Amino acid sequence: MALAQQTGFLPVGLLQPDILPTGFEPPALPYLVVVAAAVLVVGWLLVREDPPVTERTVLAFAPWMALGSALYVGFQLQQYPDAVAPFFGSPIVYATTFALAGVVWLALRQIPAVGRPLPALAATGGVLALVPTALAVQYGLEHDSLTLVEPLAGVVVAVALAAVAWRLLGRLAPEETTIVGAAGALAVFGHVLDAVSTTVGVDLLGFGEQTPLSAAIMHFAAALPTEPYLGVGWLFVLVKTVLACGVVVLLAEYVREEPSEGNLVLAFVTAVGLGPGAHNILLFIAANPTGL
Repeated sequence: MALAQQTGFLPVGLLQPDILPTGFEPPALPYLVVVAAAVLVVGWLLVREDPPVTERTVLAFAPWMALGSALYVGFQLQQYPDAVAPFFGSPIVYATTFALAGVVWLALRQIPAVGRPLPALAATGGVLALVPTALAVQYGLEHDSLTLVEPLAGVVVAVALAAVAWRLLGRLAPEETTIVGAAGALAVFGHVLDAVSTTVGVDLLGFGEQTPLSAAIMHFAAALPTEPYLGVGWLFVLVKTVLACGVVVLLAEYVREEPSEGNLVLAFVTAVGLGPGAHNILLFIAANPTGL
């Protein structure tokens, strides 16, 4: 979920009255019009061409989800010129990234030399994501706020926990996990990464949770006798993991009956977990508040 440094943002255990998280603000109208027009045009072109949305399509867009998150970190760190920075704020950065990814996907499908457009799409997104990631790391080096141990340990924990959750889910719902395949596993991992990274930020690095519902869960956990030993994030990890597994199982029938539509929804579910999770990890690496 959305996190920010404690200073000037939501402290743990204090809920905001707003529904949307802090930092969720549309840009000025001219930027909004440009991005909206780009999304509409790209969306129309995709609908007209009607490419199949498969399990591999969901996986191919994963690097683009990370790219959007990395671009937003750069916006938070004020690394972009004022003229283009509004394209990378929240939530417009995700629309900006979608438009760019859609253009690249459409272009790759039209190039005869590209025999396999989806791997090329994934590779392009991965290479582009390296640029804002490198800028964020550079920021951490220049401001003596680079932190690697806790964020990377969080990634390792998320991988392990997601693997265990997926294995258990496979035993409980073998048919459903077979239908969604690797795309379903990615969706579970994305939400586990979001939950674990949130816990690392709140319990270890002094960040505050910005999303009211997530903060409510942590507020409840703070009142439990486990708080001195486990912190406040463990309950959020548990809830997020169970919910992610449940949603993936529920989507299995949709994916089987309407593969393109079902996988499109699965891609969205993946994005709202993997995107914030990747954002949290990169933000922690670049701007640990204890090092600022």
